[in-house]
Parts: sequence; structure tokens; C-alpha cells
Amino acid sequence: MSAVSDRLPTFPWDKLEPYKKTAAAHPGGIVDLSVGTPVDPVPEQIQKALIDAADSPGYPTVWGTPALRDAITDWLERRLGARDVTHRHVLPVVGSKELVAWLPTQLGLGPGDRVAHPRLAYPTYEVGARLARAGYEVYDDPRDLDPEGLKLLWLNSPSNPTGAVLSKEDLTGIVAWAREHGVLLVSDECYLELGWEADPVSVLHPDVNGGSYDGIVAVHSLSKRSNLAGYRAAFLAGDPGVLAPLLEIRKHGGMMIPAPTQAAMAAALADDEHVRVQRARYESRRTRLREALLAHGFRIDHSEASLYLWSTRGESCWDTVAHLADLGILVAPGDFYGEAGAQHVRVALTATDERIDEAILRLKA
Repeated sequence: MSAVSDRLPTFPWDKLEPYKKTAAAHPGGIVDLSVGTPVDPVPEQIQKALIDAADSPGYPTVWGTPALRDAITDWLERRLGARDVTHRHVLPVVGSKELVAWLPTQLGLGPGDRVAHPRLAYPTYEVGARLARAGYEVYDDPRDLDPEGLKLLWLNSPSNPTGAVLSKEDLTGIVAWAREHGVLLVSDECYLELGWEADPVSVLHPDVNGGSYDGIVAVHSLSKRSNLAGYRAAFLAGDPGVLAPLLEIRKHGGMMIPAPTQAAMAAALADDEHVRVQRARYESRRTRLREALLAHGFRIDHSEASLYLWSTRGESCWDTVAHLADLGILVAPGDFYGEAGAQHVRVALTATDERIDEAILRLKA
């Protein structure tokens, strides 16, 4: 076991514990804007679907129920503008983090292969490469990478942590570049329904991929858009030539979403109204918190989408973390996401209205 764990970096969130204790000692309690975990209720119709499917004594299937696959394909066409999507183009997964961490291994990557991800990025992209013993590197523009030995290219738009959004033109060019060089492109689009000052586009849109899913896969999650982080509900969509072998591997590994969760996913994907309601909550929190941070002396960079404000005071991110912890506010240091984040902090919008208002009062004091 140590041989595997030795490949991994120190778990970053452990470094935040002293600052969490400081923030928790504030007389008004902690305002935790660090992790980005949903706090609002699971919509009632989704809870009902889960309860109605609770009597599920048999094993679920890895590929998911036909009803779930129908819900995914319908959503892809309705929401993303994808065309001619069939069940062969989709694969449910047990939360997107599991997929990100184990995809290089499940693709058969190993020593001598390379994985690339954005310079500022979700740490699990690197973890996945390390678990597979593959090489890993970062980029500003993936088209500047050496394609030799590059087997997996991660995109992330909207970005975690920065909230930056790739334009349709950039996506189109990157898809063409990846295909030209035979590189599998996997686009993490988990925040796609949370655009504020931009309208994010999927690699599954025909304007981006030319009407073909060859060599591309998109990752989607219901954690943020439907408050289902606790359900572990996500899926892949794209090239059947990639998804079919993954399905077989995952069958052997028993990587099954519980049947009640599959029913809840189908209900969530079939309904757009609860997403609109949740978006409105986040938009209000974002507007108010952004104004307070700016008034407190912060600069907000990017952040045109997602559930975070990528913020800086032009100092070490850890100095900013300490400053806010003294106010009882906990945020994530930018260097969790790469060295380029050393002067930023990631401020999450995932707190109740009461806690967001409390943070705003402390920033104004």
C-alpha cells in the first residue's frame, strides 16, 4: 500500500486545518467558503425519485438503466446542443472525482505515457497520472504541447479554480489539434450550467466537433447543478470507441452507481426548473460577495463562470488565508491548484444566504 500512497502528493486540504481552527474560534462562528460543497436542499422531486426506488435488492448495472441513459441523451441534446446521441455515447460514473482519478489507469496508461492538464487545475488530474505511473505536465495553451507520447489531454471549461471559460473558437481549434495528433481529449465540463458573464460551450456541440465525437469525451456532474454531491452522480459522453472499453473495465471492477441514485439522476436530468432556481441562488450570492471582496481591497480575476471567485490582494495566498481566517472566513489557497495560484485564493459561493451575509458583514467591518 505504501508504494501506491508514496506516488501521491500530500493531501492539500490537511494544510488548511490550522486556519480552519482560527476561523472556527471567531465569536460568530466559521464561514466556510473553502471546499465548495453544496449546502442547499436536494430538490423534492429528486428525493422522491430516490425514495421510490429504495426497494432495490438486486445489483444495479454499470451502464445504468435504460431510463437513465435516455435521460442523459435527452439532456445532452436539449441543454448542450449535441446531435445524434445514442446510449452508446454515454456512461454513468460514480461521481466525477472517481473518474478523474482512475481514468488514466483504466485507459491503460503507464510509464512513458504523458497526461496534460491546465496550469491552474483541479489537483486530481495530476493524481490520476501519478496513480497510473504516467508522466504529467501543465499547459497554458494545449496546442503548444509536444504531442509525442501525449495520450490524455484534460480540458476544464469552466475552470476550477479560476472560473475561466474557453471560447467556442478555442475549443474548436483544440479539438482539431488533438485529433490531428491522435490525442484523446477529455473535457471536464462539470460547471457548464453555471456561466455568469459567459455562456460556456461543450466539446459535444457540433460547432466545436464538426458533428463527430471521435477522440473526444465530456465529463458531467450533477453535484453542483442539482445539489447531489452526496449522491455521487456523474456521467461521460462522447466517443463510443472510448466508452465501450471503459464500460467493460468498469464492469469487471464493479463500479456501479446504486439503483436509487440512478433513478434520482434520471429525475434530475429531466427537470430544468430546479437548476434555474439554484442558479438564481448562486447568482445572488455571487453578486453580493463579489462586491464585498472588491470593497475590501481584493481584485477578482476571471470568475465569469463556476461557483468560485478567483481573488487576490497581491500577496502570498497563505497571508490572505490567514487574514480571512482572523475574520472567521475560510477560503482555499490558490497554490492548491498549481504554483501559478500563489497569490490568489478561491472563494466558494457554496454557503447559505445567512453565512454569505455574515461574511459580507465581516468584510465590511
